[in-house]
Amino acid sequence: MPRKKNRSDVSNQNAREDAASSACRKPTTGDALELMPTPGYYPGFRTLDQQNYWDAATRKVVLDRVQHVPPLRFFGEEERLTMQAVVDRVLPQDDRAPGMRIPLLPRIDERLHLNQIDGYRFADMPSDQDAYQRGARAIDAMAREMHGQAFHLLATLQQETLLQSLHDGIPLASKALWQSMNVQRFWTMLVTDCCTAYYAHPYAWDEIGFGGPAYPRGYIRLEDGEAEPWEKEERRYEWLAPHNTLSDNPICDRKKAGKP
Repeated sequence: MPRKKNRSDVSNQNAREDAASSACRKPTTGDALELMPTPGYYPGFRTLDQQNYWDAATRKVVLDRVQHVPPLRFFGEEERLTMQAVVDRVLPQDDRAPGMRIPLLPRIDERLHLNQIDGYRFADMPSDQDAYQRGARAIDAMAREMHGQAFHLLATLQQETLLQSLHDGIPLASKALWQSMNVQRFWTMLVTDCCTAYYAHPYAWDEIGFGGPAYPRGYIRLEDGEAEPWEKEERRYEWLAPHNTLSDNPICDRKKAGKP
């Protein structure tokens, strides 16, 4: 008699399937693209090579973002597992070599630990700290209600489907938990924090060909879109999203457009 699968079996299967399907793909063959130290259209460009042109204070700030990752002090153990899985789906880095991935959750955690805020709050939102704690609990509760296990154990497509419902402002489950705040405002804050942490990091600057702070050297080619002497020429390439994601999924696009 075959043995029934337990939750550990299902989680391990999800992990194996995700590992096999999470790579970006070549559009011509469907083969996986190799992991890259610097994804993007500026191969060989490295912003940190320009650090000798920055003043000491600027250099210290930028290098600190690479050399020092703040410890997690705000989120509890279960919240960390949930939120790490969330930020991995909000801004995936599956195309980056592991040592070149940008730490998003530690920067968000640091902001919340220090209670760094914009100085205002919407009437239908709790404090940023409370919003994240409620959001982490509600996301995990959604996963358990829909799939019977924690959010961080779900397959990528299951995670993204739940997060898509938050983007749309209509949670698929645990709706009572979400009634305590505006779901779309929470989603906007989450995405903003992820993007802020990502694009403040020099590894992201490599990806977009940004030469770093202009002070004190400045920029000299201000017309006709010409590259600076230290910049790399843009070299585009085509790629497709992984198989196990909602991105580039024509079926999902048709459904969102109300088509069969």
